[in-house]
Formats: sequence, structure tokens, C-alpha cells
Amino acid sequence: MKTLVVEDDFSSRLLLQEFLKPYGAVHIAVNGKEAIEAVRAAATAHDPYNLICLDITMPEMNGHAALKEIRGFEESRGIPSSQASKIFMITAVDDIQNVFEGFRGLCDAYIVKPLERAKLTEQIRVCGLGQLGP
Repeated sequence: MKTLVVEDDFSSRLLLQEFLKPYGAVHIAVNGKEAIEAVRAAATAHDPYNLICLDITMPEMNGHAALKEIRGFEESRGIPSSQASKIFMITAVDDIQNVFEGFRGLCDAYIVKPLERAKLTEQIRVCGLGQLGP
């Protein structure tokens, strides 16, 4: 599993990286703009991300805007939803309006911080990404 963690907070990035590294490669972006660049580069190299973990509150481009851009990019390339990256919103923002916005933007899971390994692992399993790496 190839994962992109999009998070501006160092401790949250580190925690996600530790939780996800047993599953495979973990790449990092610190804002939505970097995430879009990473997603496009991976797709161009024919090695897309299986999982993208997006924070909402970030500088330059927030998680909702990045989610919209990523899903639009996948659609423009003719990628069916069954083959699209799984996108988890992982954020401290827990109001119902943001949760609805995330799912309207076609995120696959919405996980509220503080992040717990069990919650993340369960969502990975539910999305069919549960194979541990080598």
C-alpha cells in the first residue's frame, strides 16, 4: 500500500507515518497544494496512491479543497471510483457541517483526532486496504 499523508502539524504527521509504515511506503505533504502535486506526479508515473490521509485545516489549501481537486483529477483521467485512491479525512474538526462536506466531496472515511491506531486500522480494513507490507 502506498500512502500520502497530508498534514501541516509535525506531531500528527509523525504519528500517522508510524501507524502506516507497516503497510508500505508513506509519503508526506504539508498542505493541499503539495498533495495535488504528489497525486499528479504519482499518477503520471503510473504508481498512484492507494490511501491519502488529509487534514482539513492547513495553510495554502485546506483539505476540502484538496479533496475536490484530487477527485476532479481522477475523474479527468477516467479513473473509476472503484480504482480511485481511498481518502480519509483525519482532523480535529468534528462539526457535522465539515463531516457532511467531506462525504459530499467523496472521502471514504472521516476520523476525528486524537487519532487512535485502532480507528485507523479499522477504516483501512473496511476499505479493503488491510494488507500489511513486506
